[in-house]
Amino acid sequence: MCGIVGALAQENVVDLLIDSLKRLEYRGYDSSGVAVLNEQSQIERCRAEGKLRNLQNMIVQQPLMGNAGIGHTRWATHGAPVARNAHPHATDKVVIVHNGIIENYRELRQELEAQDYKFHSETDSEVIAVLATYYFAQTNSPEDAVFMTLKRLEGAYAVAFLFADFADVMFAARQGSPLAVGFGDGEMFLGSDAMALAPMTNKITYLEDGDWCILTRDNCVIKNSQNHVVERELKILNLSHIQAEKDGYRHFMLKEIHEQPTALSQTLAVFTAGSEQGLVPPFSADALAGVESISIVGCGTAYYAGYVAKYYFERYAGLCANIEIASEFRYRQPPLGKNHAVIIVSQSGETADSLAALRYAKSQGALTIAVVNVPESTIVREADIWIPTHAGPEIGVASTKAFTAQMMSLIGLCLVTGEIKGKISSDNISHYRQLLLEIPRHLNNSLNSQDVINKIALDLSHFSHILFIGRGVYFPLALEGALKLKEISYIHAEGYPAGELKHGPIALIDENMPVIVIAPQDELFEKTVSNAQEVIARGAKCVFISDKSGLNHVADDIWYGLEIPQVDDFIMPFIMSVPLQLLAYYTAIHKGTDVDQPRNLAKSVTVE
Repeated sequence: MCGIVGALAQENVVDLLIDSLKRLEYRGYDSSGVAVLNEQSQIERCRAEGKLRNLQNMIVQQPLMGNAGIGHTRWATHGAPVARNAHPHATDKVVIVHNGIIENYRELRQELEAQDYKFHSETDSEVIAVLATYYFAQTNSPEDAVFMTLKRLEGAYAVAFLFADFADVMFAARQGSPLAVGFGDGEMFLGSDAMALAPMTNKITYLEDGDWCILTRDNCVIKNSQNHVVERELKILNLSHIQAEKDGYRHFMLKEIHEQPTALSQTLAVFTAGSEQGLVPPFSADALAGVESISIVGCGTAYYAGYVAKYYFERYAGLCANIEIASEFRYRQPPLGKNHAVIIVSQSGETADSLAALRYAKSQGALTIAVVNVPESTIVREADIWIPTHAGPEIGVASTKAFTAQMMSLIGLCLVTGEIKGKISSDNISHYRQLLLEIPRHLNNSLNSQDVINKIALDLSHFSHILFIGRGVYFPLALEGALKLKEISYIHAEGYPAGELKHGPIALIDENMPVIVIAPQDELFEKTVSNAQEVIARGAKCVFISDKSGLNHVADDIWYGLEIPQVDDFIMPFIMSVPLQLLAYYTAIHKGTDVDQPRNLAKSVTVE
C-alpha cells in the first residue's frame, strides 16, 4: 500500500527513482510522482494520475534533473486519486512523501490555516509538508523542523523529507509503516521495502517504530523518538532483481502459480531439516507444551489460509482453534492468557491490522507465533516464534503461492504441535510427512489442466455473479476461490458452506448464477453432490471440481467438470487450490482486466 523511494546520488536520480517505483507497483497504487532538488537546490516535482507510464511521459516532456530526490506511488485514502492529491506534497521550502494515515491532520490543518498557510489537496499527508515549513520558518534548521513536526503527528507513517537549499541531506521517519535505509558508495537510499532498493544496494537497515534519521551521502544517523542516537542492525540481503522478472510468463500471477511446487518444497523443508522420518519444530518444543487453545489471525487470503488450518488443528492436534479477522480481533478484546497461542499470518509481516493483533496478544500474555514470508519484517521481530514461509517475492497483488505456503507452514506447525502434546504418534507423523512431500508432484500434474480451465473461464467471464460452495475444509477454499475471482476479474463472487444453501442463498440461484462446486471424494462427498443437484434443479450452471470417479457421479447433470488428481484427503486442499487460482486468472484474462495490479487493491496493507 503506497510506496516510497528516495536517493542522494552522484548523478541525476530521476531514472533511478522511476525504476524503483516500478518495483513497488506490486503494492498497488492509483497515482505517482517524483520530486528533486535541481541545480539551484530548489524543489521541482512531477505528478500524474494512473500508471507510472503516465508519469514517465510527463517527465519526457518536462525533464527533471537533480542528484537528490524522492518518489511515491499513492493508494488513495484521503482525497480522490487525482494529480493534485498525488505525492510528493510540497511548499516552496519542503517536499515530502508519506505512507500511512495522519489521524490528527484536521486539527493541524486548521491550526496552520489560521496562520495563513495554504493547502492544495484533500490529503492528510500535505499537512506534514506545511507543518515542517512552519517549523523551519521558526528555527531555520531542517533537522529541528523535522523533529518538531514528528512530535506533532498522530497515526501511522513512513515519511521522507527534502528541504530547498539543502541538497546533501534527506530526512526520514517511521511510525507503524515500514521504511528501509540503503547504503551505497557515496550514496544513500530510502525505500518502503528491500524490493525497491535491490538494484542499488544489498546493505540495508530497517528503521524501527519511533525512529527518524538524517541521511547524507556518506552517512546515516538514526535517532529515536526521544531524539537520542541509536544503532540499528545493518543487514546484507540476498535479494536479486531477477526474482522480480516474469521469466517468459504473461503475468506475475501466472508465474507465481507455477512457482508453488518449489515454494511448498522450500517451506516444508523448515520442518523436515534434521530428520529423515519425522518433522522437527523450528523452535523449542517447550514453548508449546502448555498451549491449550489457539487463535489464528489474518487478513484476506492469509485469513483463509488460517481458516483451512483451523480444521487441521482441531482434527489432528486436538486443539480448539479460533479463526479471527485481524481488523476485528483486538477490538473485541478477547480474553487470552499464558495457555493460549495467537498465530499471526501475514505475507509481508507489515500488515497493520495483523501487527496490532500481535501487540494485543502480547499485552494479554499469550504466546505469539508469526507465519510470515519476510524475515526482516516487524511482525517477525516482535513475535515470540517465527515460522517462515519460503514463497519468495510475490509480485501479483492476488496472492497464490503465499497462500499455499502459509497453509504448508500452518499444517507443519499443527503436526509438530500435535506430536508435542501427544495427540499424533510418530508413525502418523512419518505418514503425514510423506504425503506432504508428494504435494509438489501432484501440483505439477494439476498445472497441466490449463486448457480446460481456460475454456471454462471464457464462459464464466460473461456472468456478473458466481457462487462457490464447499463443505468442511473446502468451505474456506470456496471463500478463497471467490476472493481470487472478485479481486482480479471484478466479477461479484461469494463463497458459502454448501450445507447453508437452503438457509438463504438458494434464493439467488437461477440460470444467471453459475455455481462452482468444490467436491473431492471425502466423507462429505455425497452431501456435496446433493447440494449440487439442488442448484442444478433451479437452473444453475454447475462447474464441478472433483477427481475422475467423482465426476462420473454427476457427468450427465453438470455444465463443466474439472478433473483433479486423486490424492489423500490430508493434502487435497493444496491440490484443489490450483484450479481455483487458474479459474480466476483466465477469467480475468478474458475480461481484459489488469491481472497483476487490480484496481483499488494494494499488496501490502500498512494502514488500518
